[in-house]
This record gives sequence, C-alpha cells and structure tokens, in this order.
Amino acid sequence: MVFTRAPYACDPAKTRGRLHHQAESATRSAFQRDRDRIIHSTAFRRLKEKTQVFVAHEGDHFRTRLTHSLEVAQIARTLARALQVDEDLAEAAALAHDLGHPPFGHSGEDGLADAMKGFGGFDHNAQTLRVITLLERRYPEFDGLNLAWETLEGVVKHNGPLMKKGDDPAKLPWGFTAYEDWRGLELHTHSSVEAQIAALSDDIAYNNHDIDDGLRAGILKLDEVMELLLVGDVFRAVREQYPDIGTSLTIHEAIRRLIGLMVNDVLEETRARLAASGVDSPEAVRALDHPVVSFSESMLVQLSAVRRFLYANMYLQYKVKRAKEKGKRIVRELFEAFLNDPALLPTEFHRQADTPGSPETARVVCDYIAGMTDRYAIDQHRQLFHVEAWR
Repeated sequence: MVFTRAPYACDPAKTRGRLHHQAESATRSAFQRDRDRIIHSTAFRRLKEKTQVFVAHEGDHFRTRLTHSLEVAQIARTLARALQVDEDLAEAAALAHDLGHPPFGHSGEDGLADAMKGFGGFDHNAQTLRVITLLERRYPEFDGLNLAWETLEGVVKHNGPLMKKGDDPAKLPWGFTAYEDWRGLELHTHSSVEAQIAALSDDIAYNNHDIDDGLRAGILKLDEVMELLLVGDVFRAVREQYPDIGTSLTIHEAIRRLIGLMVNDVLEETRARLAASGVDSPEAVRALDHPVVSFSESMLVQLSAVRRFLYANMYLQYKVKRAKEKGKRIVRELFEAFLNDPALLPTEFHRQADTPGSPETARVVCDYIAGMTDRYAIDQHRQLFHVEAWR
C-alpha cells in the first residue's frame, strides 16, 4: 500500500530540526527516531510501575501508565493512517504524553503541586518537557533526548494552546519557561494534526479502559453501566447477539466496539472540519482558532455522561479514594523530608541540591519524586518512616 501524505500532514523531511544538530539517519525518519528514543528512555520504562487508576501492585491485569500509553499509541496510529498524516509523529506524541506523571496518578500530582507551591509549582505536562529535554541523560553531547521540534510541540501542546498572544508568561507552569527555547514552541498556537490525534486517542483509551478496569475490579456494576448513554446501548447489543458468552467476554466485546465507535466518530468529525477549514499545510492547522481533530457534538455529550459516571462511581469509590489519599500523603511526606534534609537524597541528587528549604533544592526533590514508580515511592517512604524497615 502506497502512503499518500495529506497536505496538512507534518513531513519529517521538512522538520524544523533539533535543538542540538545531529546528522539525519539513513534508515529512519526524524519522527521514527524520536519514537524510538522515547521507547528506549528510562522514564518510559518506569511507566510500567506507575498508577493509571489502580496502584500498580494491586493486580497484574489493571492498566498502568505504560499499558495505557501503548494503547493510546495504537489508537493514534489508526487515526493517523486513516487521515493520511504522519503515523510516527502521532505515535511519538502518544508514547511521551505521560512521561512526566509522578507515582500514584493524579493524587501524586496533587501532592507534588501542593508541595511545590511557592517554588514554581508542578504540572505533569511541564515535567514531561523537563524529562525529554533535560532529565533523560543518554548522550555525551547533550542532556535530554534532543527530539525534533514537531515532537516537542506535540508533547507540550497536544491539548491545545497554553497561552494567548500577550499573556504573561509568568502564568505558565515553571517547567515550560525553564526550557531554554520555550518561546520557539509557539505556545499560543494549536499543535499539528498528529499531536491533536494523540490527545483524542488519550480520551478514547482512558474512557474505555477505566470502564473495563472498574468492572473487572468489581467497583463498577454491569447493571449500572448499562444505564449509560452509548455505553449501555453497546453492552445490550453484545448481550443480545451473544447471550451465553459470560461477563468477561461481554466486557471485552463491548469495549472493543466502543473504541471502534469513538474512532469512527473522530474520523468523521475531523474530516468534516478539515474540509471546512480548507487547511493545506501544517502551518495553516496551527493558525486556526480551533482544533481540527475532535469528537462530534453528540459524542461529546455522551462522553460527558461517561466521565460524570466514572467520577461518581469509580474515582470517588472509597477503596480508590483511600489508595489515592495514601499516595498523596506518601508524596508530601517524602518531599518534606528531602527538602528539609537534602542529605537524605541519593548521592547524584544530593550533589545537585542546594541548602535545605531552598527553591533549587525543592526542584531537585520534585524531579526525584516525580521520577519514582509507585513501588519505589512506597519503599522509600517505608525506609524513612517505618521502624520495621531497620531490620
């Protein structure tokens, strides 16, 4: 099958380049190299032990940040191929989008955000930028992964512009403005079609997989899910077609169909928006005042109902809530201990730290904790705060 590149697709042969010059590969495009660098990074491997909803050690079959990222990437490639844009760029943005997440999911992020008040704050997207431009150290000539401009843009702006022209940059999370070339990322514009695809693929993945994990954990009840708009219709259709396949296969088949419905909805709506906008280049896509990759209005209404249901029946369920509070507490207590006594940090981080309580030390501590897996954070907390760890 011959690939025909749409005029609004990013072309790796026309990339805006890398911060540090490197000769191009004879066998891989710029975006293929970026995807591979992300996959080989330490931060990517750590995602296998980081919470999606359930703490990573709670079961072997629940999603982690790693399996979620792989599922997002698979959906992104499907959408990119259908829309005739660069699959490798869409995949790279999808694989990298969660690299800055701390342990324990959003509760860990809340814990770090609270701890970093007064020190520039914490934002997982800004932390992802720090990871790929500074904290990953794999090359002798530079820090970071030295990704192409289009990949950096996709990671930073996949959810849309971060500011409007004339906005005060001081309002941006510290991690963005700390990047030496942050102005060059054009934070006031939309991102490429490929990056927008990664953002919608994230929505498709987590909405469906949270339902899947919630049902399998016994937190969500199938009868309750059957009452949801769209979701209930799909589950009923599966039951009617296959009345004897059992609950597990019913869930698998329904989730598969739901993902397909959402993918097709995005394709139909996006094709209509692309045609209406008349965009004929990646620059024209960025210049628009709205995204071109989107769900339809009717799908957005149905997804809003799904999110409200999950929030009320899963994210606030007492077992999930208790796990989140434990994670948040672990993060806050580790941060306070390391900030007040940087000598408790491992040697490589202690060398980077400043005096106790200083902004420089706070940022080193934040980088250290944000890079932890759930398991490592629990172990570090046990060593610092639990007497039995002395034995």
